[in-house]
This record gives sequence, structure tokens and C-alpha cells, in this order.
Amino acid sequence: MTAAAGTRPEGPAGTYDVKKAHRRLYAPKPGGFEVVDVPELAFLAVDGAGDPNTSADYRAAVEALYTASYAIRAAAKATLGRVHTVAPLEGLWSAADLSVFRTRDKGAWQWTMMIAQPDWIEPGLVDGALAGVRGKKQLPALELLRFERVTEGTSVQTLHLGPYDDEGPVLARLHEEFLPAHGLAMTGRHHEIYLSDPRRTEPARLRTVLRQPVTAAR
Repeated sequence: MTAAAGTRPEGPAGTYDVKKAHRRLYAPKPGGFEVVDVPELAFLAVDGAGDPNTSADYRAAVEALYTASYAIRAAAKATLGRVHTVAPLEGLWSAADLSVFRTRDKGAWQWTMMIAQPDWIEPGLVDGALAGVRGKKQLPALELLRFERVTEGTSVQTLHLGPYDDEGPVLARLHEEFLPAHGLAMTGRHHEIYLSDPRRTEPARLRTVLRQPVTAAR
């Protein structure tokens, strides 16, 4: 679509990084589909609708997500003595007519943008971090944020290399070929993880995890 990532800490100097703690979920191979089991993960999330390339609400939501996530990181370090890397932006996407994802009718998209949080982050710490941000910055979208735990379970995913608008054929292969051939049906919302910063990465080099929760077809 578009962008703007209970385990032992990993990374430099013991820094927890969700991409390393759950490597299989954040580093699939390109060119094919794989079935994964996605456990419960904690997220800071915000809902919205419309074209993410032109929507002011989308920009405000993403700004609030990042601001709050960095505040949570600072609060965790100060109060718990634990350090983590702020995870990449993720998005759950849906629409009344799923064909709009292949046709790129972005005005019909509904989205939930998210940033994963370490398993040891608790609601009280999130509330305190958000209160601190409110005292320093005027970000109306902060009031729309929620902290929740999400379990997607069995899912199919791949790594897409290239522009977001080139995802259509990949999704068509997933929906029309891979899932029927493996006796699977979609359940839950289309999920994307933006491993690249589009402000600093050429479109041809963008790396995006495309994931779809599934169940056995009846």
C-alpha cells in the first residue's frame, strides 16, 4: 500500500529489536510465499480511511505513532532500564471491495497504522509516555492512539521489492493462485510491514513484507 518494523533482548548492547526477536516474521524471502504462525504481539495503533498519499489524517496518524513510540522507548529506558529499537511502521488494510487494492483505488482504502512494541511494555507505561507527549506537543491524533495486543495466527507472507504501486500483481497471485492451490482462504486484514524509509530509499529498492492471515478453505 504505502508507508510515510517474551523474547530475550537482541542487538547492539542488549537492545531489543522486534525484527531480530521475530526474524522470520520480518525477513521473509522475496519471490515466493511462505506460511508462518504469527504469535500475539503488542502494538500502538490508530485507525483511518482514504488515500494515504494525500490524506492529512494519515500524515497526522503516522506522526503521532512515531512520536509516541519514541516517548515509550525513552520511558522504558528511564523506568525499566530496558532499551529497544523503535520498530518499523506497519499497516492493516481493508475495503468493502478487495479489488481496489489491485486497481490502486486508494480513496476506498481503510487502514490501521501500527508500530510494534516490546512484549514487556505495559499499558501504564504507555499512558505515562502519552501524557508526557501531550504536555509538550499539540498532536490531535495522539487521542486516537490505542495500545493493544494482536494475534494473527496462521498467515501467508512474502517480501515485495519495489514500488508500493507494483504490489497489485503479487497480491493477485496470492489471492488467485497460491491460496486456492493450498486450500486456504483469507481471514483478517491484509498486513504490510515497511522495512524501508520511502524518504531515503529509491522506489525500486523499497522492501515491504506483504502478509495475509488465512484459514482452511471450506
